[in-house]
Amino acid sequence: MKDYSVIVVGGGHAGLEAAFASANMGEKTLLLSLNLDKIGNMPCNPSIGGSAKGIVVREIDALGGMMGKIADINYLQMKMLNTGKGPGVQCLRAQQDKIGYPEEWKKAVKKQENLTYKDGMVVSLLHDDKHVYGVKLESGEEITADAVILTTGTYLDSRVIRGTESLVEGPDGERSCFGLSPYLKEMGIDIYRLKTGTPPRVRRDSIDFSKALPQPGTPGNLSFSYETKDFIPVDKQELCWLIYTTPETHQIIREHLNDTALFNGLITGTGPRYCPSIESKLINFPDKDRHQLFLEPESRFTDSIYVQGFSTSMSREIQDLMVHSLPGFENAVILKYAYAIEYDAIQTHEYGPTLELKKWPGLYIAGQICGTSGYEEAAGLGLLAGINAVLKIQKKDPLILRRDQSYIGVMIDDLVTKGTNEPYRLLSSRAEFRLLMRHDNADLRLSEIGHEIGLIKEERYQNFLNKKNNIQKAYDILNSTHLGKSKEVEEYLSSLGFNELKGGVLAAELLKRPTVTFLGIRDFIPELKDVDLDETAINQLEIMVKYEGYIAKQQKEAKNMQRLEELLIPQNIDYLHMDGLALEARQKLDMFRPLTIGQASRISGVNPSDISMLILNIRKLRHHE
Repeated sequence: MKDYSVIVVGGGHAGLEAAFASANMGEKTLLLSLNLDKIGNMPCNPSIGGSAKGIVVREIDALGGMMGKIADINYLQMKMLNTGKGPGVQCLRAQQDKIGYPEEWKKAVKKQENLTYKDGMVVSLLHDDKHVYGVKLESGEEITADAVILTTGTYLDSRVIRGTESLVEGPDGERSCFGLSPYLKEMGIDIYRLKTGTPPRVRRDSIDFSKALPQPGTPGNLSFSYETKDFIPVDKQELCWLIYTTPETHQIIREHLNDTALFNGLITGTGPRYCPSIESKLINFPDKDRHQLFLEPESRFTDSIYVQGFSTSMSREIQDLMVHSLPGFENAVILKYAYAIEYDAIQTHEYGPTLELKKWPGLYIAGQICGTSGYEEAAGLGLLAGINAVLKIQKKDPLILRRDQSYIGVMIDDLVTKGTNEPYRLLSSRAEFRLLMRHDNADLRLSEIGHEIGLIKEERYQNFLNKKNNIQKAYDILNSTHLGKSKEVEEYLSSLGFNELKGGVLAAELLKRPTVTFLGIRDFIPELKDVDLDETAINQLEIMVKYEGYIAKQQKEAKNMQRLEELLIPQNIDYLHMDGLALEARQKLDMFRPLTIGQASRISGVNPSDISMLILNIRKLRHHE
């Protein structure tokens, strides 16, 4: 008998979600990490959410995960982004408390049933020729399990680099995780090197904020979790600020480019395209005479300000010059210097859409070891890895989210069909069906799945069903009620600048007009008075009505794509000797081993003609069976 059902290696955002998913699904779970006080740590930006990422946090919550609940407890500031754009790209971002956020995770770990925590560094895996069944610690202790999930973040053979200085350590001065990476290579797992970085932190009282533009939070009851009931009023939230780099800043950086680790040969890993260092920005965008920087408080308990957008691998001496060249930073005191960090990750062709390694059943990975960047991406991967490890143990079908179903599904599909040679970051532009996968409707998309796998408990599920039914009831009423000419309706429309009605109009058609709101017309429709809708439900309803045509179009496109997802590919198929396929297609299909024709069609280097030949060969194969 195994010691545990699931062992999770790493206490970052991926590891925590994986461990809680496993424990909440009823399996005996062990969470291994280097330091209990560092679980849920935010070594880079202490924020949760952002473009696309905020929707991922909502999806995690809708499936029954933890990140949204923890993020809602003691944030410093909550903001709704992209409010001037359509609902498909609107999302939340919350400035977190770097000390308070991990503390809430620690409390949750200590009281979670089926979850045991242990300090320890994993240096190798226990396995036979067929599968992985445990871990070996630095101390020599061996622990067995039905599944192991690696969520090592940026710790795997990590090095911290500034200028010509290279230190063998992990983020925030912690230990690097050594020994495991060479062992994975011995197991035949393809490893590659990635790089990320973080900006300097500056003492708050040494900054002249009169030279910065205040950036307040967004008023209203905003939350990541659908279960949150307590909100922090915007006037009780912390301010962030906006400044810009100066010509002097740019001159200092250009004069010392040869001193940066990015160009002196110390850094060999590929950095993130969408979160570049300030020196990379100057090189890639030479026509820009300034770059925006956000000044963000890190905690209520410290005087540290995070300079977002100023990531660098320059030496400490050059960083002093760079920081002091910023407006309001003439007398700034640096509390923590910026640095780049290199680490090992596992190539994406090594794992499938369940996040289990193809060569090693029983071994799953999640987070930055998958080739991603960001707390939210890590948490989404951790949740799915934990869920799928348990489903396999329980001999149930895996959970594979579709591209039209969630951003988590888009991310995993991108990784396993397209790969990445740089830290992957989710963007709304990666999602073809982003109008179907909005911030507001994550529960409508995913809560039934969360309930089916056991992460959404019955009381919450019944509340969700009541809300869903009330939205549908109101939608049906709006689409079956005609509003005739009346004084009240005319006065309302006139106040919004519309001409008077020439005849009756369907309530839903009236609601589709710009600036007309559900609350504005509800009193004209007696049947709606008994329909219980809260603020979030009303928002969902309005989007369903106002964007009905666009939503229907994307649903049709998604259904067409789904037909390809239903065409399964035999996993013993021989691509390398398949007639009619281009050489590149043979090599790519053999490397990624897609599960469906839909996945195969998204692999770079596989053309429509290759897909046609693949379908033809599969039909021939099945005919002969």
